[in-house]
Amino acid sequence: MDEKITLYTTTMCPVCSMVRNFLTNMDLEYKEINVDLHPVTLIKLIGKTRRFSVPQTNINGEWIFGFDPVRMLEVVHLKSN
Repeated sequence: MDEKITLYTTTMCPVCSMVRNFLTNMDLEYKEINVDLHPVTLIKLIGKTRRFSVPQTNINGEWIFGFDPVRMLEVVHLKSN
């Protein structure tokens, strides 16, 4: 698959772990950015999405907030068709 997936997380976020496990179990490659370790990225992320929460997942330019496996698969399948 040629999806470009970026997952924004924090260290102590249990929902972030759920998204990470889901993407891994679905064999979807992703880049993870821990915003605890990259505060400038966090500021840019908040400016872009207007959301202060994690996880935030960007799949081919489309934002998904929280753990929404159905929407993630819809976006992946829409882009691959």
